[in-house]
Amino acid sequence: MNREYKEEIVQYLQENFPNAVLASEDAFDVPNIEIQAQTVREILQFLKKDSKYAINFLTLIGAVHYPDNAGRELAVVYHLHSWTKNIRIRIKAFLPIDYPNISSVMDIYPCADWMERETYDFYGVIFDGHKNLRRILNEDSMDYFPLRKEYHLEDATREDKDDRYFGRFKNSES
Repeated sequence: MNREYKEEIVQYLQENFPNAVLASEDAFDVPNIEIQAQTVREILQFLKKDSKYAINFLTLIGAVHYPDNAGRELAVVYHLHSWTKNIRIRIKAFLPIDYPNISSVMDIYPCADWMERETYDFYGVIFDGHKNLRRILNEDSMDYFPLRKEYHLEDATREDKDDRYFGRFKNSES
């Protein structure tokens, strides 16, 4: 996709949703468009129905945890594709960790069902309006979300491992 075409998509969204588009960048030859979280349903529905771009396929919904990004700790990312126009775009919306809610797009893209459940399961993003939002891969008894960067990677109190095998030395004798 050429640069002008990518800029045209961003400008088109800015014209149709003047307050919703917060930022944009080009990464790996795909336009990344940051939007306000409360407009995600409206924008995705517009892109799907709009004949100019005809974004008819939701490739992926995922999330990213940015623990040091106060008030914007969780990013929900939508990878979208138009088969007829051969266009790919990425829509991103940030959420605060203390209120990780965003609207479900399951009725717009039915394939979002399991993707939203997986994103909830690993990051704790709550998709408002989802009919069956529950864990899909992890145990129901888990009271945390494993892909959030909230826990230490290792238990420093463990005595059953030898740090020498991991390239770490406890003292200068090793």
